[in-house]
Order: sequence, then C-alpha cells, then structure tokens
Amino acid sequence: MIDNNLKSAREELEMTQTELGNIFGVHNSTVRGWENSYDTIPLKKLIKFCNNFNYSVDYILRLSKNNKQYDGEIKLDKKSMGIKLKRLRRNLGLSQQEIADTLSISRACYSHYEIGMNLITTLTLYTLCKTYKLSIDEFLR
Repeated sequence: MIDNNLKSAREELEMTQTELGNIFGVHNSTVRGWENSYDTIPLKKLIKFCNNFNYSVDYILRLSKNNKQYDGEIKLDKKSMGIKLKRLRRNLGLSQQEIADTLSISRACYSHYEIGMNLITTLTLYTLCKTYKLSIDEFLR
C-alpha cells in the first residue's frame, strides 16, 4: 500500500472522516483504511479530492513535500492516459513486458492501460512514477 498525506490534508481542512466519506460516497471506515494505508484510494477519488481541495497528487502520495496544486483541474481519461503511458514506455526504450515486470503486473494488464481499455490504478501509477522519478501531477496533465 501507499503511505500518504490524506489524513493530514483532511485535518488541515478541519473535516472528519465521516464528512470526507460523505463527499466520496463511502463509509468513514473506508477513509480510515486509505489514511492508514490499509487500502489504496482509487485514482478517480484521489483526483476528486485533489481537484476539490487544491492539493497536489504528488503531495498526497508523498512524492513531494510541496502541496501546491498546478493551475487547472486534472481530468482523467483512459484513452489519453494510455497514449501518455505508451509514449513514456517508448521514451524509456522498454517493452510492455519489461515495464509490466517493473510494475509487478501482467503484460496484458499493462497493455489494457496503454490502449485505454482500463484506467491505471493508483498503486500502479504511483509505482511507475516513483520508479522513474516522475511527477504524477505532471504526468496527469
């Protein structure tokens, strides 16, 4: 799981786990699981939090100590995300199998991300960006 700053961000906003859970349509125990790294917050919910409350994804996932949000809103689109993943992989000079092995996922799973069939998971995106020293915020823009 991913160690994160979700709890400290929520506390800065003076919100309870129940209030945050209501925003996401989940129980407060789910929020507690995300905050304590028992479970990983889904990417769509993470982006919703960052967009709504002006936090950097990199900050929430502890890839940066800076909580500054870039101008504009992050929009998730499976197709455009797939194009970015394919471009990154090619720039790194890796095969789908090599990058899948690095991410500890199957080549078929990674291929589905690249063709825009499935949205990449938070954990996989985190691992990709941490491994190759990339900003998630910049990758998603």
